[in-house]
Amino acid sequence: MATKLLVVQVAALGWDLVNDLVGFRPAEAFFPAVTCCAQAGFRTASLPREHGMVANGTRVPDLRKVLFWEQSSALVSGERIWSRYRAAGHKVGMMFWQQSLGDEELDLVFSPAPIHMHSGGMIQDCYAKPEGLAGRLTEQVGRPFNLMHYWGPVASSKSSAWITDATCALMGDSQFAPDLLFSYVPHLDYDLQRRGPGSPRAGKALEFTLECIGRLKREAEERGYEWLFYGDYAIQPVTGAVFPNRRLREAGLLQTRQIKQMLYADLFSSPAFAMVDHQIAHVYCRDARAAASAREALTGLPGIESILDRREQAALGMDHPRGGDLLLVAEVGKWFAYPWWTERKQAPDFATHVDIHNKPGYDPCELFFGWPPPSVSMDTARIRGSHGRPGDSVGWSTSLEFAAQPGSMLEVAQLTKGWLDSHS
Repeated sequence: MATKLLVVQVAALGWDLVNDLVGFRPAEAFFPAVTCCAQAGFRTASLPREHGMVANGTRVPDLRKVLFWEQSSALVSGERIWSRYRAAGHKVGMMFWQQSLGDEELDLVFSPAPIHMHSGGMIQDCYAKPEGLAGRLTEQVGRPFNLMHYWGPVASSKSSAWITDATCALMGDSQFAPDLLFSYVPHLDYDLQRRGPGSPRAGKALEFTLECIGRLKREAEERGYEWLFYGDYAIQPVTGAVFPNRRLREAGLLQTRQIKQMLYADLFSSPAFAMVDHQIAHVYCRDARAAASAREALTGLPGIESILDRREQAALGMDHPRGGDLLLVAEVGKWFAYPWWTERKQAPDFATHVDIHNKPGYDPCELFFGWPPPSVSMDTARIRGSHGRPGDSVGWSTSLEFAAQPGSMLEVAQLTKGWLDSHS
């Protein structure tokens, strides 16, 4: 009986995409149904109230700053599902998962970590441990990882192809192969957001996703690994964006600074601000009065399905100090965009760049070129797919034999922990 396990998160593998395929089963997605929350939920088998990842971004109150896609493992609280397994002497590796750097309980890490130059541009690089891992994978795959294929206007299936090649190579590497390996297949997400889940491009992306899953499964079985593949969220078609920060600015709650003709958010003096992330948004408020004013301002804004205070968020497992004073959930077919300005000339300089760390909200428009290239689009009408709402159903498949039939990804994670514990 195998004591090794491969776990692969497949971006955007909704149940609607695989419900007619043998071997896949449905499960309710983690909420919020976004990348970092799904990964934190799986690695801890817990909800945001315990692990603390309430979105792909986080607000740092003392700095009055919003940070997206930060990589420190300290952002994720709680015991890891592999803690006992690793303590028993098994090696654990993680490739291309968020929040994997730092004091995580890992023996192997591989994660994109580019250097952004002051003069503009980027030096592509990946963070890797132990020493020698990056060179070995680049040699075995035959090419370095290209971050441009991972996010931005030219993001494509080439990212998944490289990660699949590297994951297969790693499982067969006598020096580096871990006993438990977490990996990622990202590309299905790109064309579903660009074109919508029912588009021909989405169909082709799904075909290649299934090819990657099939290859990883075969390699795992050949190398003596059990396997588990799961979707983190399901993308639904959308027809328009909602702009909560524009409404907050109109109400005098979001303050801005005009620099030349550009408007920058002044989070130091703003009574309220919305940190948007796909189909959810956390509204952070200075005090109870500001929260009441923000609720009043946002009530009736077309495209918002619900405005939840902290008590109401508790019912969704979202009662964590990092969460907003208010949580917005978009209506079906809508998503939240971060801009607070209304005229193109008012856009901050980062708006037309792939700048995931400076934008105080998720921006899917970075998947499209703007004019002139290589700037990125600011046209929110181009987005055709989004995710994040509660109740998403995702697809998952495994070679493990669980004692119970899980109905949610939280339960899948808990059962996976049980399997790891039993092999400790």
